[in-house]
Amino acid sequence: MTGSEGEPASDSGSGPDSDSAPVPVVREARPADADAVAAFTADTWGERHDDYIPRVFPEWAESDDPDRGTFVATLPPEAVEAAGLDDREAGDTHVAGDGDGAADAGDPEAVVGCIQGVSLSEWEAWGQGIRVDPAARGHGVGTALSEAALDWARDRGATVCRNMVFSWNVMGLGQSRAVGFEPETEFRFAEPEPDPDALDGSDAGDSAAVDIAALDDPDPNAAWAFWSDSDARDRLRGLALDPDESWACSQLTRERLATAAAEGRLLAVGDAGGLAGVAVRTRVTEREVDGETTRTATYGVAAWRDVDAAGALFDAVAADAAGVDADGARALIPETVEHVSDAAANRVSVAAEPDFVMCADLTGGR
Repeated sequence: MTGSEGEPASDSGSGPDSDSAPVPVVREARPADADAVAAFTADTWGERHDDYIPRVFPEWAESDDPDRGTFVATLPPEAVEAAGLDDREAGDTHVAGDGDGAADAGDPEAVVGCIQGVSLSEWEAWGQGIRVDPAARGHGVGTALSEAALDWARDRGATVCRNMVFSWNVMGLGQSRAVGFEPETEFRFAEPEPDPDALDGSDAGDSAAVDIAALDDPDPNAAWAFWSDSDARDRLRGLALDPDESWACSQLTRERLATAAAEGRLLAVGDAGGLAGVAVRTRVTEREVDGETTRTATYGVAAWRDVDAAGALFDAVAADAAGVDADGARALIPETVEHVSDAAANRVSVAAEPDFVMCADLTGGR
């Protein structure tokens, strides 16, 4: 299970003999686990990009939020020391046990995996941040972590738990299927450039959508009706980025559209025929890289009528992103030939790879 990614949590491949291998013990995370987690997540994705877990795990472990459950998997130190990696010192993942993990209180144990479950609504849960120490693969760590998170979600009344997996992360996909997740949908991010002049007509010659205009005060009920009948809703199974959890997807509701409209985050375009497209700004985030702060406006979903409406809607997104001083923008769109090519036809960049959302049905118990 994951956050905006899909972690390499597979236990496949060669590993210790199943009859003699120690069983991982999953317990609640503690602040003291942070350094150990950082040790085995320092190079999760190699040259693709940095892992966010070392940055956020300390906050996860310190949180007492009842809507979040953060867990770690533990093993006796000797179970993983023999498979230690060349770039890590022996003991980097060791912590003092408290009696709830693989060791008695005061004795050392190895922290070899992590995961977080999040309640998104009364019935929706999200699994994210699953990581397994490469030195501990073959011990069933990924399965133990996933089952702990799913049990946590069931205990809070969730009937479904979803996760997100990078399309290229074959191990993460396999691990998700192995513990009961089924494919639900796939999406990609369109990335229009913020432009304060996008709606002033100066580029009308580049767009066929000259008769489709941005609406100053979008009606959330009309937006809900448009979304309900859209191909995007069908393709995305009703999902959009969650308003509170950065990388989670949950059901887009009429109430969420009303809140977005009241807060000036609902965008819509239309013509004489009615609404032609809608988008919702979910959040604006800041990140500091090499001493420079960049702002990104993220739009939890974008849906449109046709290729011309797509152009008008992306113009509205570009102008809105500029209005919140964003350096970049991204909008979640369905992963279909039509939607991706509609963006491309309007000279809007699209992320190179899609993301997959998977869903586990929790109604049957274990």
